Amino acid sequence: MDAIERLPKRQRQQLLLQEIEANPFMTDEELMRRFQVSIQTVRLDRLELGIPELRERMKHMAVKTYDQVRSLDLEEVIGEVIDIQLDQSGISIFEIKDEHIFSRTKIARGHHIFSQANSLAVAVINDPIALTASADIRFIRPVKLGEKCISKAYVRSISKGKARVEVFTYVGDEAVFRGNFVIFHSKKEQH
Repeated sequence: MDAIERLPKRQRQQLLLQEIEANPFMTDEELMRRFQVSIQTVRLDRLELGIPELRERMKHMAVKTYDQVRSLDLEEVIGEVIDIQLDQSGISIFEIKDEHIFSRTKIARGHHIFSQANSLAVAVINDPIALTASADIRFIRPVKLGEKCISKAYVRSISKGKARVEVFTYVGDEAVFRGNFVIFHSKKEQH
């Protein structure tokens, strides 16, 4: 879409609104590149449309979802849970900071990436008792300082006392981790 900057303001704002609705994690910088306009134009468009900045959007989404999580306390989830549909799916976001990396290489320690995925896999289970029984994991590429990891969990099956949850972690559109988790839970029957 090379001609996007030539779009009339109303059309550009409509496309910006659709883009944010499709991916609420888009930063102003990503929107600037996508629409080939200045950062000020993106911020003004957001302001006129009443769309809060990314941090506020994330906070709003997180407040709606935390009340639903039954298996973990808020501080036990690694990353910030953005969306959760119990026994179906969930999304969390985790920014790699200095305390998560190897100092020489600036690459994230693997247990942080795993912990985000594992805690999300447990959090999507609608049961006060849910524990990881096993995990088949694959690190696809190293994650670096400052990158934001977006994990998406999908409950693939739930049976008596056991659930299978698949988790994909992305940086932007690029997959960096994949895990298949078996979660034990205390439910007597499938619902």
